[in-house]
Order: sequence, then C-alpha cells, then structure tokens
Amino acid sequence: MCTNPFIPKGRARIAIIDGRASHKVKKGLKLLGVNAIYTCKCDELYESISYHPDIVIHPIDYNKVIVAPNVYDYYNEILPFYGVKVIKGEKKLGRNYPDNIAYNVARISRYAIHNTNFTDEKLKFYLEKEGVEFIHVKQGYSKCSLAIISEKACITSDPSIYKELIKHSVDVLMIEAGFIELPGLNYGFIGGATGILSKKELLVSGTLIEHPSLNRINEFLRKHKIKIHYLSNKKIIDIGSIITF
Repeated sequence: MCTNPFIPKGRARIAIIDGRASHKVKKGLKLLGVNAIYTCKCDELYESISYHPDIVIHPIDYNKVIVAPNVYDYYNEILPFYGVKVIKGEKKLGRNYPDNIAYNVARISRYAIHNTNFTDEKLKFYLEKEGVEFIHVKQGYSKCSLAIISEKACITSDPSIYKELIKHSVDVLMIEAGFIELPGLNYGFIGGATGILSKKELLVSGTLIEHPSLNRINEFLRKHKIKIHYLSNKKIIDIGSIITF
C-alpha cells in the first residue's frame, strides 16, 4: 500500500507553514517541539494565497517534494538541510484559477485527489511512479478542501470530493462550508487550516468553537482516536495547510 507523506512516520519535527502565520500559531508549534519553516511569498499568486505552502509544494514521499518553479530556488536552499530533496515542477503558477492549482493535490490512502485536467505533469509522473492512483474531481483546490485525519479518514466541505471518496472506502465527514477565515476572501477551507503531527494527533490553526459542525468534528475525531492540538485560541484560519515531516 502507498504511504501518505502528509502523515509523518513518527511525530513530526518540522512543519512548513505560511510565512505570515500568527505569533500564536508559531508559538503553538514550538511548544509541541516542532520547528517551523516559513514560506516565502510567491509574487505571481493573488495575495490571499501568496504564502500558502500547499499551493506551491507537494510532498511525493517522506523525503522528496515537488515545488513550483516560481519559488524553487528558495526551498532548494532550505529543505535539503532537513534531508528533503527538492524537485522543480513543470508548471509555473499564475495568479488566477486554474493557473494556480497545479500542485494543490489532496492525498488520502493510496489516492491523489485533484482536477486532473490541471495537475502538474511532473507531479503526476512521480506520484504514479509511487503507485498512487488519481481520482478526478471538479475541485481544483483539493488539498485546501480536504483535511487528512488518518490513512483512511478525512474531513471536507466539498461535495465532489465527498462523493468520490466514499466510493473508494474512505471514511469522509462532510461539514458545512465556510466559518474558516481566509483574509481577502469570503472564507477558507478545513484542509488549509490543518496538518498532521503524528498518526494520532491533528494540528489545527485555531479554535473551531464557532463552527456549526464542531460537535460532529469532535465525534469523528474520537471515533478515529485522534487528539486535536489547537495552535491558537483565535478563530480557525486557512493558512495553506501545515505540511509536516
């Protein structure tokens, strides 16, 4: 079975996060023993997502990532220090959809979920080489839209992702859209506000107390024996995923 590099082998020791993340989020990671690597701005993207790691980076496996050419040099200087090989993708990102989604691919179980009409070709090549099977969905921001909980469980507010994954024996919790901040836009997404600390620990950028699906989310996490770590006591915010190693 293919492994999912968004779920670290042990407890994560580093996390790639939005360079604009709040002091509280950064402190929350530090208290958990996680060293933060801050993203640089991708000037070609619109402001709201210009620092989002899941827009420019996709981990192929536990020690290899593919990065958009726009910001390749920045990450190629930093990540090899942590034992992570950096591969330059083919698609240079542009400001607007669909020119900004080539690397925003969700992963669950042995599947990669994306609008495959716009997936970077080099990323496709490497994932298929790893034995990953693609599932086509309408949603191009699929990583933003999917919060990984375990190897076979996830949370989303996107109907197209939900519909396809339940066909593939994935336990999916469908939640209400919205109620997650994303400065400059109406709202953000649950996948962009979360990351995995370990197989039994979930990182969340802020509190879910105002989210109408809170009770169902908590019940789903208990079902899968997942402990939640709120990195801030502020409202949950889409920071482009927390990519851990």
